[in-house]
Amino acid sequence: MGSRKPARKKVVEQCAARVMETVPLVMRFIRADMRVRGSYEEISVPQFRSLAFLDKNPGASLSELADHLGVTRATASANTERLVQRNFVDRCDHPEERRRVVLKLTPAGKEHLEATRAQTRLYIGDLLTSLSDEEITQVEAGLSLLKQVFEQSADST
Repeated sequence: MGSRKPARKKVVEQCAARVMETVPLVMRFIRADMRVRGSYEEISVPQFRSLAFLDKNPGASLSELADHLGVTRATASANTERLVQRNFVDRCDHPEERRRVVLKLTPAGKEHLEATRAQTRLYIGDLLTSLSDEEITQVEAGLSLLKQVFEQSADST
């Protein structure tokens, strides 16, 4: 029974390495596809990420957005300003904290985000048609497990 733990640890580490190898590859593919297909002709990747973040976190602050993007507040502010100018984001002062900015998607921002997501989903779906039904089920199950693990991890931090 003692030999089972090191074997499991090795399998878990190999799985972690595969996740670290695969997720960036998938993200690069998605970003490249969105650029090539024109989804990003109106906005940059960080701006798209901003829209997606604000979709899930309406009323987020500029600091929260900067943390999500991994950029300075100044960079997030400039990024947000371009989205405000395009009428994709509303920016207003927090009613109780004068120095805090509250951000939320406009209907136009939500529409643009959904259209961009739908276009890329269609292309990814086309790529996945080369897989068998069983393989699709395996991919879906694996992704569901990964999502669950990382959501639990995010909730505990």
